[in-house]
Amino acid sequence: MQVLSVLIQHSKTSLDRSFSYLYDGPCKVKPGCRVVVDFHHQLIMGYVDAVSETTLSREEFSRLNGFETHYIASLVDQEPLLNPELEQLCAEVADYYLAPKISVLQAMLPPSLKPSVSSLHGPKIAYEDWVEILDEDEEGLTDKQKEALRLVAANKTCLKKEAGTPAIVSALFRKGKIRIFKKEKARFIIPEYEKEKKPRELTLAQMKATKTILQSVKNVILLQGVTGSGKTEVYLKLSEEYLSQGKNILMLVPEISLTPIMVEYFSRRFEGNVAILHSELTPAEKYDEYRRIARGEARVVVGARSAVFAPLENIGLIILDEEHVESYKQDGLPYYHAREVAIMRAAHFGAKVVLGSATPSFETKARAMRGVYDYAELSERINRRPLPNTHIIDLRNRAIMMPNDRVFSKTLIEAIKKRLDAKEQVILLLNRRGYSSYVTCADCGHILTCPNCHANLTYHREDELLKCHHCGYVETYPETCPECGSAKIMRVGFGTERIVKVLQEYLPSARIGRLDGDVGKVRKKVASTLAEFRNQEYDILVGTQMIAKGHDFPNVTLVGLVLADIGLSLPSFRATESTFELITQAVGRSGRGEKVGDALIQSYNPFHYAVTLGAKQDYERFYAREMQQRKLTKFPPYYFLVALHFSSKDEQRCIRVAVEIKESLEARFGEEILCLGPVVPYYAIVGDRHKRCLLIKTKTPTKVKPFLGSLVRAVSGKGGIDIECDVDPLDY
Repeated sequence: MQVLSVLIQHSKTSLDRSFSYLYDGPCKVKPGCRVVVDFHHQLIMGYVDAVSETTLSREEFSRLNGFETHYIASLVDQEPLLNPELEQLCAEVADYYLAPKISVLQAMLPPSLKPSVSSLHGPKIAYEDWVEILDEDEEGLTDKQKEALRLVAANKTCLKKEAGTPAIVSALFRKGKIRIFKKEKARFIIPEYEKEKKPRELTLAQMKATKTILQSVKNVILLQGVTGSGKTEVYLKLSEEYLSQGKNILMLVPEISLTPIMVEYFSRRFEGNVAILHSELTPAEKYDEYRRIARGEARVVVGARSAVFAPLENIGLIILDEEHVESYKQDGLPYYHAREVAIMRAAHFGAKVVLGSATPSFETKARAMRGVYDYAELSERINRRPLPNTHIIDLRNRAIMMPNDRVFSKTLIEAIKKRLDAKEQVILLLNRRGYSSYVTCADCGHILTCPNCHANLTYHREDELLKCHHCGYVETYPETCPECGSAKIMRVGFGTERIVKVLQEYLPSARIGRLDGDVGKVRKKVASTLAEFRNQEYDILVGTQMIAKGHDFPNVTLVGLVLADIGLSLPSFRATESTFELITQAVGRSGRGEKVGDALIQSYNPFHYAVTLGAKQDYERFYAREMQQRKLTKFPPYYFLVALHFSSKDEQRCIRVAVEIKESLEARFGEEILCLGPVVPYYAIVGDRHKRCLLIKTKTPTKVKPFLGSLVRAVSGKGGIDIECDVDPLDY
């Protein structure tokens, strides 16, 4: 009989341990397989972490261990879900991020393979019936049967439904003329792109950067290049080199919207060897692509954050394009960052990691300057094209605004009209979706908030609904105030929807597209909108930050940032960095073709250094200034951070436990750590649970984290307290 150490599917810190179950079935259970188990009188999924043998009976085993031990309900997998490298990676990620191992497994695997009961209902392998020629002798066949047989013979194999009617195919099968067999159906097919006849020649700067990366003795290299400097061509050249050595490539992009164009680049260069992994694929498509990669049928994998876990063997190169983007960090358990996971994987294979960006994250830039990472640079645009001309518009001056409008300045509207007359394209960026930021009562001042997390509800004009952008709650737009009954409901602020409406009033003949998180909910809408804009079916594209990064639209000669400083008010130590990055990246979308571009930056803080230096794309001066601030305030890259998130139905208990953990840490480590809090987070109540946060700063994370992990596991789950660790948080 086998004793199985099983991790159960609930990703809570308090349950981050294995539970013993027994198995005496005909198969041999292997570590890494899923099992269905009875846990607290409920059938749930488990993941086998370890296996041992026992000669004891169930009763003897239970008596020896002091608790009743159950048999598993069923065995789901015959073979382990993960190869040894990914199994090791799972343990390494869980250890680094102080995360339950089961949460890492659920992040790594596609829906049909997750250690969760829902995976039992997920899509499995789909098959189609095919026919194959066995005998071409037509004697005794009807004319229709001859026609079908000749069709199959001409193609060697074809789909059963293509060969003829069911009656004809059955007749040919009975007569031994054809064989009917099942073949796996491909539910996701990458478009066929014409293979590149001849790769572009690298510029001297690109050749130098490529050589630096290939010859580097370090595993991680920062490739810093201004917007439009040709980083993608360097990625392709490096990939070509490693593929020629028999190595495989993992190409990560920060947004799903960037996947189609990157897939096209790689498919044109490396025909038939590319696979895709990202969240816009259906569960069935994701399952098929995952298995195709695991079978070794793809040499290049392109995808967003979760693609870092692709079951790719023999990796030679991992690339993170736009490595500074915050979407590489998962905002829930296990709170991993794709950059750190990529470096872990690269160490296993002895592979190179290339971190590409025009505005590197401060952690990456600091490590490059200290020599921890190597460094390569592309300091000029391709063919020395000039950077866009930039102009900052001071929104505090009401005289420059369009009449009765708090959104558009006269300068921006005139510049848009000029581009439309010249048959050129415009990008307008506002990092806020929806129509109005919040809804309030003009009589009593009541603001409509989400009942789950108490965030302001945003009005969406397209479907006349109020939506919470934090938890997804939706309600109907009210006719009267729920607090005082007044009919004076006001919509305050603006988002991308309203930008489009106002533009249509000013420019009725303009063709305007919109791209934001709401549009992206419709499958393939992101890719189709970008393709339509690239094909000049839209004159203007309005969007959030998803249009600011990585895109190359040669006919765009004007970028307008409608409210450039919107992020400066966010309660985050990275607010200034994020604002600078967004401005720099957005400005860089203009003038990438033959024509010189312009960028207009509307701001209520026109003299803030994030705005002025972002307009100039002066990363080095911004980095130097912001690093002084980080040093004074003891934030990364000078200090490592761990955020502890506490939640409980009992607010006082939530506070008390947070204080107790803070006191334990301070007693153990003294001046080696700084503990801030517990503080009330931005979303203080979610559902019926109160939230508190504790921020830990330290320069010795390898000493602090093991103790912190054991302390949190010991306390979490007791008295209704849940605690989650967020290692290297991006916001606080």
